[in-house]
Amino acid sequence: MDENRRRRRIAEPVDRFATGEEFPEYRVDLERIRFSPYFARLSAVTQVISPSGVGQVVHNRLTHSIKVTAVARAIAMQLTTTDAAQRELVDRLGGCDPVVVQAAASAHDLGHPPFGHLGEQVLDRLARDRLGLAEGFEGNAQSFRILSVLDVCETVEEGLNLTAASRAAVLKYPWGRTLCRPEIDSDDPTLLPRGSTVSRWETAPPKFSAYSLDLADLLDARRGFDAIAPWQQTVECSVMDVADDIAYSLHDLDDFYRAGVLQQAAVAVEFRTFLRDQTALAALDADELWNRTPGHSLELLRRRIVSRDPWIASDETFRASVQRVATELVEGLLAVPFDGSSQTERAIESFVSSWIGRLQRSVLVLADPNVRSGHVSLLPDAWHDVTVLKFVHTRFVIDRPDFATYQRGQARVLDTLVTELDSWLDDPRDGARAPQKLLDFVELATDGYFRLRADAPEWLPEDADAPGAGGRGAGRPTTDPVALARFGRARGILDYVASLTDEQATALASRLRGDREPWAFGS
Repeated sequence: MDENRRRRRIAEPVDRFATGEEFPEYRVDLERIRFSPYFARLSAVTQVISPSGVGQVVHNRLTHSIKVTAVARAIAMQLTTTDAAQRELVDRLGGCDPVVVQAAASAHDLGHPPFGHLGEQVLDRLARDRLGLAEGFEGNAQSFRILSVLDVCETVEEGLNLTAASRAAVLKYPWGRTLCRPEIDSDDPTLLPRGSTVSRWETAPPKFSAYSLDLADLLDARRGFDAIAPWQQTVECSVMDVADDIAYSLHDLDDFYRAGVLQQAAVAVEFRTFLRDQTALAALDADELWNRTPGHSLELLRRRIVSRDPWIASDETFRASVQRVATELVEGLLAVPFDGSSQTERAIESFVSSWIGRLQRSVLVLADPNVRSGHVSLLPDAWHDVTVLKFVHTRFVIDRPDFATYQRGQARVLDTLVTELDSWLDDPRDGARAPQKLLDFVELATDGYFRLRADAPEWLPEDADAPGAGGRGAGRPTTDPVALARFGRARGILDYVASLTDEQATALASRLRGDREPWAFGS
């Protein structure tokens, strides 16, 4: 198994990477990711809210990734250095190397486009509706594409040539959008892997970890993990995923508290009303809850997790978590406005460190997890705590109407970029003067589709513009060279736009609209 885990798609000499560690190949993976320009770029990509929206220094994707890495390493060390029976189970499931976990945590957000999750949703819509790519855009699949194809290292022409263990550890949703899907015969979303389908309670669109162009690499990375079900994450990936949830649920509260975005009064009335009126709220019809009346949003959350995750959701445990968050966050930390003093700084550090420590210790390894869980999972009370903390983000920060102004403007930026770059490349007289990186990405994607035609034509997308196709999503995979070139151009545009920082995207859109003087190069 160790040999399979350390296998790269293209063999490389290991001795020149000697580090004194037992498995230097994993250290090479980690350093290739950390030295990547895609990793550095994350310092200028929105995490939850843009700094321009609050006038404060807030977490970005880089600081988030660094903190996920720290949490993930602590969990991995705990799993591999404590209980002997647990270590034996981890080994039987394929292993959990702390360096691989750090590599996955460092890489997990590489594919996030400008403007965070908003950018991901907008690019997916533009990919499908404007560019005719049925697979659309997905941040996890983009991360894997960067590691497999777009980034470069000194030894191979495409990608970072990571070990199978590190590649598999970033596959949170180890399937494609329409291909290599989990073979589970059910229409019940509670019996399907988390993120694999759209239901009333799921975020849309469905999650997946590889485009058709990169599916062969996905299958190759997973080849040695025979003890893991096709729809399950590897243990190392599961550790990274749990760490991501923990870091997201807590570290961003630091930003919101410092920036004054979280208004204690509004949060407090929501929690107090739910705890006081839970029985009455539970009796309301669902249609009566879709408003911002105090207590209603928490009741909707309760119903959501019971409907979506009955394998772990519990009314009693949910109420205990609401009470715990109300006591320690709402009536504790938020009750004293942040004023920059040492006292409030210590209050933040004390709150975050105590919760991080408890959640890190609240993990267990499962030999046969529920289909909606992973081999590494939070204990029920911690799972509910993270759910309630994430609710605070969504309800009182992300869904705030005043941030919608920024988000609508950011969506227009991405719309401009995709539309104008597509038009530019379609111009027979001026297309060759497009940015060289964009041209390189288009060539790379186009070559990929033609390789797919030779190696796995059944994975090719359908051509919605072909005669008799009957519209997008109908017909058979196309092998038409013109269609493949069009797909390559579309994917190349998405690869290019997704590689920009927030500021680069805004500035380029402005130039393409003619808002800036043509001589303002580099602005």
